Amino acid sequence: MIAQAAKNAARSAAGATPPAVARQVRGLSDRAIAWLFISPTIVLLLAINIFPLVWTIYLSFTNFKANRASRGIEFVGLRNYERVLSDPDIWHNMQVTAHFLCWTMFFQVLLGFGLAWLINRQFRGHGMWTTIILLPMMLSPAVVGNFWTFLYQPQIGLFNYIVSFFTGIDPSSFQMLGDVDLSPWAIVIVDTWMWTPYTMLICLAGLRSIPDSIYEAAEVDRASPWRQFWSITVPMVLPFLMLAVLFRAIENFKMFDLVVELTSGGPGSVTELASINLKREAFEKWRTGYSSAFAIILFVTVFGAANIYVKALNAVKQR
Repeated sequence: MIAQAAKNAARSAAGATPPAVARQVRGLSDRAIAWLFISPTIVLLLAINIFPLVWTIYLSFTNFKANRASRGIEFVGLRNYERVLSDPDIWHNMQVTAHFLCWTMFFQVLLGFGLAWLINRQFRGHGMWTTIILLPMMLSPAVVGNFWTFLYQPQIGLFNYIVSFFTGIDPSSFQMLGDVDLSPWAIVIVDTWMWTPYTMLICLAGLRSIPDSIYEAAEVDRASPWRQFWSITVPMVLPFLMLAVLFRAIENFKMFDLVVELTSGGPGSVTELASINLKREAFEKWRTGYSSAFAIILFVTVFGAANIYVKALNAVKQR
């Protein structure tokens, strides 16, 4: 019945098509018809992605301020880029971002691969544990931020009492979110807890893509489990692991909401990532031209690093 209804609808549409239009459509090639169908999507993508990028590039060469738009736009050349690259606060934010990025990637790769290796052994109840491990990744960053803010409370938070249980330190003697030395590690812990399951999933896919025949051949050759791990498992999972690092590194470079919920960039500016500083420059200080230049620099940094990384990934895959 459904097929018949579809045929009837097609006949009705064909009958309602003007003869001149029908002749023109019949004369089109398959490629032209394909472009006809995808052109609305392309126009929409250009309007959503390309135009804002071009407009941001244009504003980066001006002194435009969104809260004073009536004053007009004055072209200032590369002055905004010079000010961004010579600003010590910007370099401090980039160092904070690099610290956050490197340590979260290190722990997420280490823990994610370890969890994937354990779950791949398919012990009893591995499906239930997989679901439990994936729960943090399903939560909203706002929910995770508020949840961990409560856990980090020195008086009533569970985190301090766990640390006290293993170390004997008074749980009220330190504040993870209020201490200059501990707050950067506080956001690293939360992001690692939330996104390690993502790395685990990609590594698990890589582990399960390895044919059993390779391990069987290695056992015939009397290769030890340690030798099999380093000669078979690690090389064949490495492209999947690098892909997970690429995705998570790009996301963590743009990290905003989770850190805002936890520390808002404080105490002081020790956890003020580049994205948080960009938001303050654009929507608190209203330095639109300056923040546009900063945004373009961040975009070029991510784009360039990602291209280099993808070339390395392709080289690993071709080995």
